[in-house]
Amino acid sequence: MRALFHLSLAALLLFACSREEPEPAPSARAPALGLWVLAEGSERVLESPEKIAALIERAEALGASDLFVQVHRGGRSWFASTHADDSPWRALHARDPNAAAPLSDLIARAHARGIRVHAWFNCLSLANNREPPILRTVGREAIAVDRKGRSLLDYPNGNVPPPDRAYLELETPGLWLDPAVPGVVEALAATVDDLVRAAPDLDGLHLDYIRYPFTLPITPGSRFAVGLDFGYGEIARARFAEQNGSFAPGDAWDGFRRERVRELVAALRARIPKTWQLSAAVLAYADRAYLTALQDWRGWLDEGLLDFAVAMAYTRDDRLLRYQTHALHGGIGGDRVWLGLGAWLFADEPARIRAQIAVAREVSPPGVALFSYDALAAKPSALEALVAP
Repeated sequence: MRALFHLSLAALLLFACSREEPEPAPSARAPALGLWVLAEGSERVLESPEKIAALIERAEALGASDLFVQVHRGGRSWFASTHADDSPWRALHARDPNAAAPLSDLIARAHARGIRVHAWFNCLSLANNREPPILRTVGREAIAVDRKGRSLLDYPNGNVPPPDRAYLELETPGLWLDPAVPGVVEALAATVDDLVRAAPDLDGLHLDYIRYPFTLPITPGSRFAVGLDFGYGEIARARFAEQNGSFAPGDAWDGFRRERVRELVAALRARIPKTWQLSAAVLAYADRAYLTALQDWRGWLDEGLLDFAVAMAYTRDDRLLRYQTHALHGGIGGDRVWLGLGAWLFADEPARIRAQIAVAREVSPPGVALFSYDALAAKPSALEALVAP
């Protein structure tokens, strides 16, 4: 019995020694932290090496991992382009023709600190630019037309004409392109080609205003015949009628316009290097995005057109923010939805910014983005408070 006991004990020891040590459970990874950096905000970062250096220093101090740097806005570009109005880039280049391109300089400095850079690209909004190159190549028809047949070019000061103005206003006033008009998608894709040539070392392309415009109060789809919605130009209606036999507002018409936005996303995806990520700033209320702005960003995630979406959950109401973050995280594609916070709302209350970041991180999103770097940089006390442990 004693021999058997020793044999059994030896076997147990041999078995115990032969087992691999269990790997420790992976620690929860902190969400990425992004900053939106405006082209024409208070900082105008791309206008000097000193401002670029300050951005990188502050981003590193904040623990930022990603910068969304605006390079295309209102049909103008901060990179060399033959398809956009690149006068902003030419003005920067004229200051010092021998210096590195500002965007390339920013990317190099960011990469040296382990920070990713995404080119923030405004797509269908032209702001108030009435003379972008796309209107010369595509024509006046490129601008969106409302349900009553009025082009946004004829809107006074970029807002709704009377008598509708008494009860409606554009959520984002200005001119908007209609992606259903041939030539619009192609012109934007060619502009992205210019960006790829100008800054191949970017980490991603970040789309904004990738939707139709809408008015407030919002319209829940065209079938209700209330308020105003957009995309009713002659060319768009003719394309729809050709596919469907006739034209009529309703679910099919909404689906047609929604598909035109999707085609734009797909076209831009096809133009960027495989090493780049494609992301988009999207409306946080996903159903409103789908019905009113014709922005099916959950579908884009499902299809793999987007690597991630940044839901703009801008609010001063912390309880509403908590509701939104939990709904977004638990919804379709929630594991690829970053949460965008309106830091500018609390530039004088940095403790509130920290509190909202904490609320957003309750659901362990892949990332949190702050709008915007410029608002924080304009208030040094806010930056200092966010950097403090």
